[in-house]
Amino acid sequence: MTYKLLSNRWLMAVVLLTLPLVLQSFGNAWVRIADMSLLYVLLALGLNIVVGYAGLLDLGYVAFFAVGAYLFGLLASPHLTDMFPWIAAMFPEGLHLSLWLVLPLAAGLAGLFGLLLGAPTLKLRGDYLAIVTLGFGEIIRVFLNNLDHPVNITNGPKGLGQIDAVTVLGYPLSKRLDLGFIELSSVTLYYYLFLTLVVVSVVVCHRLEYSRIGRAWMAIREDEIAAKAMGLNTRNLKLMAFGMGATFGGVSGAMFAAFQGFVSPESFSLMESVMIVAMVVLGGLGHLPGVILGAVLLAALPEALRYVAGPLQAMTDGRLDAAILRQLLIALAMITIMLWRPRGLWPTPEHGKNLNPQGGAR
Repeated sequence: MTYKLLSNRWLMAVVLLTLPLVLQSFGNAWVRIADMSLLYVLLALGLNIVVGYAGLLDLGYVAFFAVGAYLFGLLASPHLTDMFPWIAAMFPEGLHLSLWLVLPLAAGLAGLFGLLLGAPTLKLRGDYLAIVTLGFGEIIRVFLNNLDHPVNITNGPKGLGQIDAVTVLGYPLSKRLDLGFIELSSVTLYYYLFLTLVVVSVVVCHRLEYSRIGRAWMAIREDEIAAKAMGLNTRNLKLMAFGMGATFGGVSGAMFAAFQGFVSPESFSLMESVMIVAMVVLGGLGHLPGVILGAVLLAALPEALRYVAGPLQAMTDGRLDAAILRQLLIALAMITIMLWRPRGLWPTPEHGKNLNPQGGAR
């Protein structure tokens, strides 16, 4: 059993490491889809802490994604030095902070915003909590869209450009890497960086799930009143879930800004929050393999459906909008899957409810 488990892990490692090498032979666009899928896996893992473990429905999670992206965009682009002469005087060569310095700041700032969101919502549950978190996400987006007057901080709807690329050991990932026997494109280098972050995040989430804090979150998810009666400090545990989940969003946002080289409020709409929640629910609430599967499917499916929506649009002489048609196909696919697998594609095992062949409880 142990040998089989180890062999499966080695096989998965080989597949993940060779995947971008295979995809780049078909074009860098496919590797870019894999990169974005890994970023959405990071987001889904963070939201799974809030929704899957603690049972707190958060529809404004994209706000933490935006906080991390804009923080790196401001600290690694010429925008602040162009707008504020006193900053230009302090940094005559430009404000170009390394991503590795910004990452802890992005995680900390996003975690702080998570606590600010969680504090006033501690007594809310269900639909009311969802409405408040939805409003929080929209407030952040509106602020980013309008903080260009009277003082231009975020550059408003124009967004932030010329953001520095990631540098690893002095080598910028925006350049191709020639190893002699193979040439790795920029998007392939980003793939390996994102894959490393995903592996670290999975380990952290796995350890959290089986820790005392993780089990306390699950107790709150199942029955908050019973958890409080058992002596759990539900207030602090909820705040911890919001803060911990938000840090994943901040880190993912910073990586997104470095990868894209440009951020704007359009990237952090309500639809993005809904899609991240759908990834967690579709894969299986609280189950790490299911969450990863849901994130990969919903991140890659819209891009794959471009090859379906295009011919359908041509068949109707362009009367159907390809973007709307893609959303329709995604919705139909999600409805079909949820009718077929209502607990998710890969749900968590129900502990204590398994029966032996004789019909008695184990």
